[in-house]
This record gives sequence, structure tokens and C-alpha cells, in this order.
Amino acid sequence: MESILDHILGSGMSSRLFQTVREERGLAYSVYSYRQAYEHAGALVVYAGTAPDKAREVLGLVHDELDRMAADGITAAELEGARGHLRGSLVLGLEDSGSRMSRVGHALLTHGRVPSVEELEERFAAVTLDDVAELAAEVLGGPRSVAVVGPFPDEEIAKR
Repeated sequence: MESILDHILGSGMSSRLFQTVREERGLAYSVYSYRQAYEHAGALVVYAGTAPDKAREVLGLVHDELDRMAADGITAAELEGARGHLRGSLVLGLEDSGSRMSRVGHALLTHGRVPSVEELEERFAAVTLDDVAELAAEVLGGPRSVAVVGPFPDEEIAKR
């Protein structure tokens, strides 16, 4: 479920952040999100590389999208697209031994076992719009940490 949320938010060229920040507004060459999972914790990270004079606008757009997803969830079309992408990525990842071992190691560390490809596909298929909306509200609706790096004339850049 977390993978679906991440994919729709910022993990690919069809993601909301990529479309809004890069394609529609041309404010960043690189903008994406990723998940970092641990045994009892984790993080959802958003990255955007932009010019110092565009940082405040980009940060505002990121916050706006996080707020929108927390409040409204996702669409049925986004859910289907994410499922298809994740299934495809899972299968393609089996063709490379490094990717296979990374998947095995990550699964063992975070879950204590390695689920089969079929089990993972069943999990993707079982995710509902309500599941993602609940997760988005929980993860994206809470307090956020912001870090900005660069030469900024405005020392208050991280404040919204």
C-alpha cells in the first residue's frame, strides 16, 4: 500500500509531483519521492532540485500536493496505474540478480520472510481507494520535517 501511495505521489514520470513541478511549471529538473522502510519505522521523502529563487514556490507546491493527497486520497485511475507499474517493476526486478538479492534482503530485514511474487501481486490487487486514503491522511497529514540546502538569500525558506 505504501508503494502505491509513493508511486502516485512522486515515483515516476506520471507522478503528481513530477507532472506539477516539472512538466507543468518547469520549476525543477528533478523531483521525486521515495520510501525508506525499517523494522519499526520509516520515512517518506520528497526531493526537488531547483534554483534558489524557485525553492519557495517548489516547496509550496510540494506541501500543497501532500495536503491534497492527505485530504482527498487518490483516484481509481491512479490506483490502477500504480498497480500496473508496481507489478511490472516487480517482474522486471527478477531479471537482475542484484535486484533479486536486494528484494530478498530488504524483505528479510523488514518482514522476517520473503513473500512470493504471487503474494505481492495479490497484495497490490487487494489495495482499495479507502486504504490509500487512510494511509495518506495518516502519513501525509501529520507533522513534516523540512530540510533545504543551498545558498538562499531568505533565511526563512523552510517556513511555509
